[in-house]
Amino acid sequence: MDIGISKKDREKIAEGLSHLLADSFTLYLKTHNFHWNVKGPMFNTLHVMFMDQYTELWNALDLIAERIRALGVAAPGTYREFAKLTVIQESEGVPTATEMIKQLVAGQEAVTKTARGIFPLVDKAGDEPTADLLTQRMQIHEKNAWMLRSLLED
Repeated sequence: MDIGISKKDREKIAEGLSHLLADSFTLYLKTHNFHWNVKGPMFNTLHVMFMDQYTELWNALDLIAERIRALGVAAPGTYREFAKLTVIQESEGVPTATEMIKQLVAGQEAVTKTARGIFPLVDKAGDEPTADLLTQRMQIHEKNAWMLRSLLED
């Protein structure tokens, strides 16, 4: 494979992207769970917002995994692998709507930090396609975190 990025750098970038994939999948699952189980006065607003967010996350999983594959590395794809790679904690039971929002803000911020953490290596390697993917992911997660966070303000 000769795409202008060394094998070592491709493997390191793919490792970072594997963490991003695991965080994204875990946040997808948590958001979908909250979509199913939210209740209270903001039910409709949250139900729809969570659906929009989990749908976007679901579509992003393919983009991230395909970038890992384009770098010549196998993408993780099992719960066991994702559990080892993610920083996002699973939720116990069914939290209140406010607690769901707080957990999803933390999840969106965690995915943003994971994406941002890959940038130094991506920049050093001159991997513009991955930089573009990371930039797009961070914009989406920062916006989602802001929208969720705004629901917690009086």
